[in-house]
Amino acid sequence: MIARLVEISLVQRFLLCALGLALLFGGLYAFHLLDIVAYPDPSPPMVELITQNPGWSAEEMERQITIPMEVALTGMPGLVDIRSLSIFGLSDIKVYFQFGTDIFRDRQEVLNRLNSVQLPSGVQPSLSPWWAIAEIFRYELTAENGMSLTDLKTIQDWQVRREFRRIPGVIDVTAFGGTTKEYHIDIDPGKLLAYGVSLSQVMEALTNSNANVGGNYLTIGSQNYNIRGLGLIDDIHDIENVMVSARDGTPVFVKSLGTVSVGHRVRLGKVGIDDRDDAVEGVVLLQRGYKALPVLDQVRGKVQELNAWKLPAGVKVSTFYDRTALIHTTVETVTDILISGMVLVFVILFVFLGHFRAALIVALTIPLSLLFTFGMMVLVGQSANLISLGSIDFGIIVDATLIMVESIFFHLAHAKSHNLTVNQHIVRAARQVGRPIFSSTAIIVVAFIPLFTMTGVPGKIFAPMSVTYGFALAGALIMAFTLAPVLCSFLLRDPLSEEDTKLVRAIRSVYHRILKYSLDHQPLVLGVAAGLLLLTFAALQSLGGEFMPALEEGNLWVRATMPVDISFDQAARLTSDIRRMFRESPEITTIVSQLGRPDDGTDPTSFFNAEFLANLKPQKEWRPGIDKDALIEEIEGRLHQIPGIIFNFSQVIQDNVEEAMSGVKGENSIKLFGTDLKTMEAKAVEIESVMRTIKGVKDLGVFRLVGQPNLLIHIDREASARYGLQVADVNAVVQAAIGGQAVTQVYEGERLFDLVVRFLPEFRQDVESIGNILVSTRDGARIPLKQLAKITSHTGAFIIYRENNERYIPIKFSVRDRDLQSTVEEAQTRLSTQVTLPERYRMEWAGQYDQLRDEQRRLLTIVPISLVIIFLLLYTTFNSFKNALLVLSTVPFALVGGVLSLVTTQTNFSISAAVGVISTLGVAILGGVLLVSRIEEFRLSGLSLREAVFQGADVQMRPILMATLGAAIGLLPAALATGIGSQAQKPLARVVVGGMLTAAFLILVVLPVLYELVHRRSAADQD
Repeated sequence: MIARLVEISLVQRFLLCALGLALLFGGLYAFHLLDIVAYPDPSPPMVELITQNPGWSAEEMERQITIPMEVALTGMPGLVDIRSLSIFGLSDIKVYFQFGTDIFRDRQEVLNRLNSVQLPSGVQPSLSPWWAIAEIFRYELTAENGMSLTDLKTIQDWQVRREFRRIPGVIDVTAFGGTTKEYHIDIDPGKLLAYGVSLSQVMEALTNSNANVGGNYLTIGSQNYNIRGLGLIDDIHDIENVMVSARDGTPVFVKSLGTVSVGHRVRLGKVGIDDRDDAVEGVVLLQRGYKALPVLDQVRGKVQELNAWKLPAGVKVSTFYDRTALIHTTVETVTDILISGMVLVFVILFVFLGHFRAALIVALTIPLSLLFTFGMMVLVGQSANLISLGSIDFGIIVDATLIMVESIFFHLAHAKSHNLTVNQHIVRAARQVGRPIFSSTAIIVVAFIPLFTMTGVPGKIFAPMSVTYGFALAGALIMAFTLAPVLCSFLLRDPLSEEDTKLVRAIRSVYHRILKYSLDHQPLVLGVAAGLLLLTFAALQSLGGEFMPALEEGNLWVRATMPVDISFDQAARLTSDIRRMFRESPEITTIVSQLGRPDDGTDPTSFFNAEFLANLKPQKEWRPGIDKDALIEEIEGRLHQIPGIIFNFSQVIQDNVEEAMSGVKGENSIKLFGTDLKTMEAKAVEIESVMRTIKGVKDLGVFRLVGQPNLLIHIDREASARYGLQVADVNAVVQAAIGGQAVTQVYEGERLFDLVVRFLPEFRQDVESIGNILVSTRDGARIPLKQLAKITSHTGAFIIYRENNERYIPIKFSVRDRDLQSTVEEAQTRLSTQVTLPERYRMEWAGQYDQLRDEQRRLLTIVPISLVIIFLLLYTTFNSFKNALLVLSTVPFALVGGVLSLVTTQTNFSISAAVGVISTLGVAILGGVLLVSRIEEFRLSGLSLREAVFQGADVQMRPILMATLGAAIGLLPAALATGIGSQAQKPLARVVVGGMLTAAFLILVVLPVLYELVHRRSAADQD
């Protein structure tokens, strides 16, 4: 079959060359169309619901909004988890679905379920547009003409945001910072009393005085007139002249009862940038399924358009975060690694073959296989990222073509029969190695079964890589059986002399002596090999474990957690001080602070939480001797001068992904589940004290649940009833007079602003003044609030976390200067002995550790299955159990160098490293197949066992060295790279480089010894 394919290719040589050119240009065009992202999104499909009700406590939000919605959402198809957060005025529910579900169908299912929920009047949940890697662009809106923050925020909300949302692929823009415009009526309760007017009358009058009506149409003569009654409020003058009541025929206007002004909504957050303490920020969110780079191109074009002529004079959009820079930087890093790998692989081929054209034919496989891969990825809709592209080992890709070209070169150079043409020699060479090449490639693909079958978070990260590898191997196999023989027929027609290069001669001379010694001293060789394996397994136990190395983004995202009862003004002052401390490090170009949350509630937190984005210079511009760990340590040293604040260091995308996956703002967390908030917090403090003693634990902190001071106004039902008042009557006055009540809205063209009624500040500033607020009865009497309710202070819940209908408290932490696995295992051991939990309380670990453990358990199951399949393929190749087991024995050899390279470079064992082991396993088996196949050929030709082993090993030394060293050299640039985007590839590359170096030696030395030992008895029987 393979020989027939080669024959057809040689007959249709020019057609194959034309197809090769078509692949070249088609692949380049496909690369232009390919969706390239910096990092894959590993978070599961998630629908987030945001519900706001200003003024409600966390307990009320949980009781009346969060719990009813959770109950309604439970039981949806594909549902995995429901996580919620209830905080002052906000309920945030994240609904997680199984991987592979249709996110838009999930959203519709959530909306359908919400229709059955009975929520308080005026409360309306909304779907959040946010998802883990949605934030692609951040900007500041500035003004050079002294424009107020309120005016800037108005331009942001009603003009800039709309312009960006018109771009296909932009789902929304989150506005953060600034002050939101409102119309305020500050009522003087004394004047209400003097004019005999109640607060409810004022609100009713405003509502009734702000409307337009239609009177159908009227025909006058030959024309048709539309009838419109205009009564909308246009400005402050209209508000002031709203009549509330009439007294003795004299109207009482709003202006007689209080002050009308243009103000701003109660602030929920604040943004600071560099030395500016108050700024207006916008965050552009990418819609799922859209390509980031084309959308970002349009976003930048929109910025130019806005700045050129659409915005008012002096108002500008200034960019301070653009995902494009990260994508381009990572692509440059991967490109440098790919080009370096290609060059090094070509050098290895040339050095071993000693023939430029033969090496060139093999090297051409690399770009053509990549272009084939790009085309297939575009066809199936697969995106590319730095992990899927940067982890491709060109040494592995060229192995099929390398073996084919080496065999053709060998046959043409040793052609003794003049009766055969060049093409016939090529077919004979292909027939000899075709089956081992196909079997070995199939085995490599099977070795990647653990990657193809990855699910959950690891699947989202590594599945694109496995698909990319599969396409690359398929492309390389096609090239090996079609284009490579055709190019050989064109370029290798001259009389060839197959002589070893000086390097190969030197290696062969040494190898002959080593092989002869090894075959004569088999117990010693096997003992050394066994010792190396034992050393490897011992070293493997000493390696630390982590899920994935941090993917470098070129920035810092730092979260500051302050006391939960901190005031807005105090938190703003501390935030400004922290920004100043960041600016003391010259490596930081821009520092942005986000305090609290935006008006839309898409970042569910409050004044106790401040987040800082620090953009960093390129690392080559940093001070000598400073790396990122040292920079973090330096900044931490300054920040620790501020007591009572817990800091957490991360990066923009990393932080969003971690929060999306675990539901907690932190890299890792312990979730303590229970029922009583105070008990949970007390036990969480105990857990924190134990965790603080564990080496490697950083950024440790408890998310406090209790501690929010509340002023409780308990309505006295009996007292209210004596005056003919219901609870709702009293609560309405409390809400409007103290918190303010939006009674209607004011139109300014297309813009819409709330009109809020409330008491003047001096009548709602303390307990005494609140108690003196007068409540109107139905008969016109005025009763002080303190006679209708009991006013007390109470410490209540500030924030309530829930997961799958259970309350929990998170204890967040990061791990630095130590591996994650040993740190958490030590913590688990200590907590089990030092912390006793009450009945029905339990701990769960969330974050990277639980993902690491899940994937380790899965690999322990799937890897043996893969090895069984590989064994069956080997058996079909050799039709011999002995030979299949012999080749399978090369698997441990692939571990030796890989594990030792991790130990030498002090690299933790991660899922990335496990992928490297799988890659190494495939190439090691390829070498074993080639060696055993050639030995079997020599035995069938009549050579003795020792001669067949020696000759087979001698002939296969060069191709096995080229295959293994090519695989090692191909990823050497990735193993040594330090640029942005190289971190995820480094463990994989180091395992492959080290594993291939030792696998070459062990395959060429130990496998011949094992072969002779296993086949000695059968050879003796034949003799």
